[in-house]
This record gives sequence, structure tokens and C-alpha cells, in this order.
Amino acid sequence: MKPSITLYGISNCDTVKKARAWLAEHQVQVTFHDFKKQGVPEDRLDHWLATVGWEKLVNRQGTTWRKLDPATQAGVSDARSARSLMLAQASVIKRPVVEWNSSDVTVGFSPADWQTRRAEALP
Repeated sequence: MKPSITLYGISNCDTVKKARAWLAEHQVQVTFHDFKKQGVPEDRLDHWLATVGWEKLVNRQGTTWRKLDPATQAGVSDARSARSLMLAQASVIKRPVVEWNSSDVTVGFSPADWQTRRAEALP
């Protein structure tokens, strides 16, 4: 059976590494989608924007954000502008993004929250 859980991120990201290790340790089957190798899937990005909002998806603490010029940063003021930036620079997306099922999406790594979701997502 194909896993229903998909983890999106970048393979060399420390938080993604921790998240993948946690999932493996808890024997959770997951499909991994690497933004660097596979790009940002536009249809999924639209779903995430609708589900969790652009403010949660844009990592304003990350290196990629800090390297942007102030005008570019200031230009990210709504879902449309955030979407354009995330498609152009996948590294600005807070990681990992996890689709636990067709509607449940989380951003970031929270072992306590994931324990609950794991129990709900798995048969």
C-alpha cells in the first residue's frame, strides 16, 4: 500500500533530517519530495496556502530570507506574492511541510504534535 503521508523539504536541511529520522524511528512510511531535486509542486503549494496560510509557509528566520534584498522582502505581503517567491526560491519555504492525509497539513517539526497525527493518520 502506498503511504498516504508525504514529507516535503530539502534533504540536507537539519530539521528535515530530524523529521525523517523521527518518522523512521516510529516506523512511519512516508514519501519524501525534495524541493531541490523535484521542484515545488504548484498544486500542492496552492493547497498549503489555502490550508495553513502564506505567513506560516514563508520562513522569515532562514538564511534564504535574510539574503533577500529589503525590497524583495517588503514585496512579500500576501499569498500571491509569497507564492511567487516560494516557486522561485524553494529554500524560503519553512520545512518540513507534511501532508498527513488529503486535508491535514503541518509546517515544521513538532514531535509531540506528530505523535498524535501519526496515531490518527495510520490504520
